[in-house]
Amino acid sequence: MDEKQHLTVEEQRDLKTLTKQLIRLTHDELSDDDYRQTEKCLRKALNEGALRRDAFDMHPLITDFETAYIVATEIGMTRAAILGTVLNSTVMAGLLTVDDVRRLFGNDVATIVHGLARIKELYEKNPVVESENFKQLLLSLAEDMRVILIAIASRVCVMRKIKESENDEGRRHVATEAAYLYAPLAHKLGLYTLKSELEDLSLKYLEHDAYYHIKEKLNATKKSRDAYIQRFIGPIDKRLKEAGLKFHMKGRTKSIHSIWQKMKKQRCDFEGVYDLFAIRIILDSPREREKQDCWQVFSIITDMYQPNPKRMRDWLSIPKSNGYESLHITVMGPEGKWVEVQIRTERMDEIAERGLAAHWRYKGVKGGEAEVESWLQNIRNALEAGDDMQLMDQFKMDLYEDEVFVFTPKGDLFKLPQGATVLDFAYAIHTKVGNRCTGGRIGGKMVTLRYVLQSGDQVEIMTHANQVPKQDWLNVAKTGRARSKIRQALKEMAATQAAYAKEELERKAKNRKIEIEEATMMHTMHRLGYRVVTEFYKALADGNLDVNQVLETYYLQQRHERGELPSSQPTQSADAFQLQQVVEKNHQKGDVMVIDKGLSGIDYTLARCCRPVYGDEVFGFLTAGGGVKIHRRDCPNAPALRQRYGYRIIDARWAGKGSSQYGVTLSVVGQDDLGIVNNITSIISKDEKILLRSISIDSNDGLFSGTLTIMLDDTSRLKQLIQKLEGVKGVKAVTRM
Repeated sequence: MDEKQHLTVEEQRDLKTLTKQLIRLTHDELSDDDYRQTEKCLRKALNEGALRRDAFDMHPLITDFETAYIVATEIGMTRAAILGTVLNSTVMAGLLTVDDVRRLFGNDVATIVHGLARIKELYEKNPVVESENFKQLLLSLAEDMRVILIAIASRVCVMRKIKESENDEGRRHVATEAAYLYAPLAHKLGLYTLKSELEDLSLKYLEHDAYYHIKEKLNATKKSRDAYIQRFIGPIDKRLKEAGLKFHMKGRTKSIHSIWQKMKKQRCDFEGVYDLFAIRIILDSPREREKQDCWQVFSIITDMYQPNPKRMRDWLSIPKSNGYESLHITVMGPEGKWVEVQIRTERMDEIAERGLAAHWRYKGVKGGEAEVESWLQNIRNALEAGDDMQLMDQFKMDLYEDEVFVFTPKGDLFKLPQGATVLDFAYAIHTKVGNRCTGGRIGGKMVTLRYVLQSGDQVEIMTHANQVPKQDWLNVAKTGRARSKIRQALKEMAATQAAYAKEELERKAKNRKIEIEEATMMHTMHRLGYRVVTEFYKALADGNLDVNQVLETYYLQQRHERGELPSSQPTQSADAFQLQQVVEKNHQKGDVMVIDKGLSGIDYTLARCCRPVYGDEVFGFLTAGGGVKIHRRDCPNAPALRQRYGYRIIDARWAGKGSSQYGVTLSVVGQDDLGIVNNITSIISKDEKILLRSISIDSNDGLFSGTLTIMLDDTSRLKQLIQKLEGVKGVKAVTRM
């Protein structure tokens, strides 16, 4: 048996400790039979050695127990979630089926195990969350909200443990996914503590220097920061006690990730970030007095310190959709420093720290289910749009944005992301209302459809029967639903216009007694500079292309194909001719680029920023338009793409034998010796499979620097050429640009 399946002595010790902790936490939740059956299943898994370590050499059983501990202590879930988490690896190993779990522990636990199994299946197919896989993952998670919470806890567990792992590539992948999928999910669900931890750990693994720079700065300023907090809260503590309020206060330093984001946004160093911490006042108030007590504290603080009205946030009157309730105010403290104060009760604080799990407990099962269903419905609405790439962008944006609350004339409440416009509101009401929207009326005043909504606005949507969606509406709309509906309408309109244009072309051709043949029309379309049929007919519909011009070109093409006209090509420059040769060769033979896992024949373009060559290590990037751009792994833009759009990165590799030629630019630096340029060009010209496209040389004070643009087949030929050029007397360096 593989030794990696066994628990080490240290792991056995850890497992015993975790078991005792879980038993202590769950003795009120789990029955004696639950303990017996769980122990039996886990012993079987260990004895049969079916539990294999992961890519970070971590034993899955230890990971399951640590995740279950997070689920129980930091999220607050109970029996079904804990048992489902502990049994997860045993089910994955095939030692226990979902039906077995249902029989032994009930349907509730089986549902969770099934949801976790589906996530595992998706990751085995493709470990990168992108495109269609993204939709499937969301649908799998949406079966039971607890599955999302367990998935987040599992990712927190892994992120905490991979610090010392030698698998750097795996660590970066896990960290990127945590930043772009799991942290936003945790934010949406109100798990702010776990969200901050995921972001901080992601920053630690992805931008090591930035993380430790801020951490060292925070440690260096901790003493003065603590002293300032005491000076600030001292008078408040006295006044609140005099008012007879029960409470406790604590200072909360901003997360390292938040500080880093603020430094980048404000383009300043650490010392330029002033609001490094917030004060949290947590009241011990009965439910019926919560709002009254919070507002009393608000009144006391704003009497003592000057408030900033632009930075007040009232989530008491209308809580966030994830259940978050709090009152935020920023005041001018001693020494002229702005300090954020958060006012909430013990109940509100637990919901803020533990999210919907705590929300369920306070609202009751029925209320909790309604809250979950509301959240799921938002995702389902977005998924109906079917535009996966745009959904990914918008889903990420929507998760992070705050909300505005607006009303219809009848008083119905709608929640929209901050920055939403009248147009977004129209589409939130109904697609037909959005498509016909001309503007709105707020407070008796007419506003345009670009008007940015404010919380409390009561909006009447104005429509007109002749109104249709416009292309620039995509720049107006902010919500995923509105943008997807606009795209859908534009596509339908374009298809209708193209059909009319085609009908008109055929009618005029018939009038001139010209018979339309599809193959000849395709050649005509190419001669007119169009490569896509829909773009050709759209140009006709928009009036950018004249029907008579098309028919005349078609007639000449028809005569040429019949041999009635001699073949003629417009005069081309040498560069243009060589470029056409390259494109034609690529078109005829083509290199097969395998996108994702085993997909070939996918349309792609090579990125101009790094100009990949057959044999380069590459990756794919899904563009906003749905296409795939291929970049070199060492592309200068790669770090920024991975950081900002990690969820769009997909696997890509070359397959087969390279048969196309690729443009490469080389930078050459050396001594300006007599004949050195001739020596360089001579080397290139001797290789019949390398084509010199251009050369530019600058000389100054006995030194020269130049750039060569060449066409070649693959990286092996490129390496050979670079070695030959470096061997030329006087050449100091040859680098690929």
